[in-house]
Amino acid sequence: QALEKAAIARRQRAEVKEKLKMGGLNLTELFEQLDTPDPSSDMLAKLKVVSVLESLPGVGKVRARRLMEELEISESRRLRGLGTNQRRALLDKFGQA
Repeated sequence: QALEKAAIARRQRAEVKEKLKMGGLNLTELFEQLDTPDPSSDMLAKLKVVSVLESLPGVGKVRARRLMEELEISESRRLRGLGTNQRRALLDKFGQA
């Protein structure tokens, strides 16, 4: 059961990253999904911020890490661990505030 649950979570996180990459989802919408209390938001909360940024169009590994350093966000930070100011800074950076 645990393996099955983990596979579902990985699949869901991969889908979210793919939607971000294709422009079908933006950071604002992602944060809104995180704030809704349901099991899927719990799985999304475990996504690393760096992998979310890398999934955005025009942002690669280097730019994602530079942005995180600039905004003083730890490289190991997950979406759940982002504070209000860090969220706002990310949205400002991508013009979605």
